[in-house]
Amino acid sequence: MDTNLLKKIAPFTYQLEPKGPMRVPGTIFSDEVLLKDMEDKVLEQVGNVATLPGIVGASMAMPDAHWGYGFPIGGVGAFDPEKGGVISAGGVGFDIACGVRTMLTGIHRQDIMDNRKTLADLLFKNIPAGLGSTGSIKISGREMDQMLTHGASWAVKSGFGQKEDLEKIEEGGVARGAEPEFVSERAKQRQEKEMGTLGSGNHYLEVQAIDEIFDKKAARVFGLRRDDAVISIHCGSRGLGHQVATDYMRLMVIEARNQKITLPDRDLACAPIHSDTGKQYLGAMRSAINCALANRQIITHLVREAFARIFPSAAMGLIYDVSHNTCREEYHEVNNKMIRLFVHRKGATRSFGPGSPDLPGQYLDIGQPVLVGGSMGTSSYILVGTKEGMKLSFGSACHGAGRVMSRKQATKKFRASLLIDELHEQGIEIRGHSFRGLAEEAPKAYKDVNRVIQVSHDTGLARKVARLTPMISIKG
Repeated sequence: MDTNLLKKIAPFTYQLEPKGPMRVPGTIFSDEVLLKDMEDKVLEQVGNVATLPGIVGASMAMPDAHWGYGFPIGGVGAFDPEKGGVISAGGVGFDIACGVRTMLTGIHRQDIMDNRKTLADLLFKNIPAGLGSTGSIKISGREMDQMLTHGASWAVKSGFGQKEDLEKIEEGGVARGAEPEFVSERAKQRQEKEMGTLGSGNHYLEVQAIDEIFDKKAARVFGLRRDDAVISIHCGSRGLGHQVATDYMRLMVIEARNQKITLPDRDLACAPIHSDTGKQYLGAMRSAINCALANRQIITHLVREAFARIFPSAAMGLIYDVSHNTCREEYHEVNNKMIRLFVHRKGATRSFGPGSPDLPGQYLDIGQPVLVGGSMGTSSYILVGTKEGMKLSFGSACHGAGRVMSRKQATKKFRASLLIDELHEQGIEIRGHSFRGLAEEAPKAYKDVNRVIQVSHDTGLARKVARLTPMISIKG
């Protein structure tokens, strides 16, 4: 990235001054090394987002940012509906509400290592994964609409999981305001056999060891103990979410033209929040969020079934479930006044600080768990939201390591068979459905997650709580 266009305004914080049609500045949270790894396109997209009507504060990019569709991945933008604010399908992304769910087990890491091959085979068999993967659950018609309306709550009522799980999911496991009637029949058809499946790409199911504790108080509240095992599930809304994004991007191109909104990039197609198209997309997007939450809830149930065969006494309670790739209606302080905003987080994680009313009771005084996945074979992290982050980024933080290499480049550079051998030597059991998919997810195709996390910690976006290292990784 050409850093000459940026001004350093604070440690690990760089600003792109408003110019031309930009309505607000651009802000990138990064250190010099990560900044140099970011494509020039990231800076261009940060500036483009800053031109959209109704944007408040700044167009932001997290430390893991890289080039995306319209918005950068790792991009955050908040919009005021009373000032012509817009909603953009490109600012949410194709895999709507892709996110991470992490569960406790109460099992020591050595017990996992002693059984890791058998457990890896069980998980690989129990949880469908891979491109176009389908499961044994089929829903359609009225039941489909119920799932899209009630999310994880529908899944629990259908026998997948426990009522207590809902307390540890954003918004109680249900995106309110979902309107399945605004989800196309094509989108619903794509989802009929995909519930309870991981999918492909960077999605994964990992059994991880708590390798290091940084914040003992937060770790105690979250139930984390060093050398215990946890399970993390990373997936989203599958075919339905992708189709919702595709359908509404087309409609928003037309709507933006009708509303005389000048777009610096067609991929930033948007609609005023108060417009019919904007309201319909919100109803469809919230339905896709519920699809993702239900999907992760079903996978949780399948994981518990597999674990019970080897570890019948495992606790398996949730730490938290947090989505990225969303637009949420929230209240934030702007110019000493609390106002209603629609916050786009594309490849960025909500990270609410202590005292936020949306948090479960036991987390109210400590802050929200922020779950950040690494690349295949590298560390993941649990962070906690901060009051400082609420002011800096509308309560947003990074979501992963962030790519430095395209999938096509990775498949040319890395051999899956060698990656499997290397990871096995590190004590990591890998299962995947395609060599190409594994090559695409090679650790060196991503940024250094440890550096991304340290920047997030040092800026105050979120505070480090624990580092997790993989023992078993199931990939699509």
